[in-house]
Amino acid sequence: MRHLLTATFVLASLIGFAQVPKGAWKSQEPTGSASTLIVADNYLAIASYSIGNKYFERTEGGPFTMNGDQMTYTPEFNSADSLKIGIPIVFTVTVKDDILTLKYEEAMVWMRVDDAASAPMAGAWHITEKAGDQGALVKIHQEGTRKTLKLLSATRFQWFAIDPAVKGFYATGGGTYTVKNGKYTEKIQFFSKDNNRVGSSLTFDHKLENGRWDHSGKSSDGKQIHEIWEKIQ
Repeated sequence: MRHLLTATFVLASLIGFAQVPKGAWKSQEPTGSASTLIVADNYLAIASYSIGNKYFERTEGGPFTMNGDQMTYTPEFNSADSLKIGIPIVFTVTVKDDILTLKYEEAMVWMRVDDAASAPMAGAWHITEKAGDQGALVKIHQEGTRKTLKLLSATRFQWFAIDPAVKGFYATGGGTYTVKNGKYTEKIQFFSKDNNRVGSSLTFDHKLENGRWDHSGKSSDGKQIHEIWEKIQ
């Protein structure tokens, strides 16, 4: 029995070791800027920015697969270096005491911000419908490779508009979010198009039903929006 318990403990440790490190993570850059990493479903995104001077630095992200402690990550966008898009990178992943280490040529060390395990909204979402000129919802991004995705952990979000086929990066924004009493509220900590929006909060009507996230309110530029988001497969 003792050997069985020992074997079970070792197996559980190995399984835990190989799990995808879902949730939000943060690190401090040598330049003084902050970086956040959101791992959601089979997609990750990294953003570097400074809240103090409202400066957006860079972002990248893409899908990944896990094989034991090996993460194969293939960038779909990189705002600083489009030549890296589509070239897989293999990281060795370790998680210990809420510290995540991703080792490639050098080790990147991240501290846990939250765990997405019990967060209803956590995951990788893509926009599938939005209100047209007449107010009715119309399907978007049904053809071609351009897309807008949003990753959510338990407390953080990042959205990005990209086109991997042409290595296009168009915009991103992110920060923290809360969901309460049918309202979804975002606090913006970085925005690639307009640093003046940093620090503002946006509140939307929120409904999650049958895997569809119904999202309506006013955007950061004051325009009325109504969108449907769905989990990416």
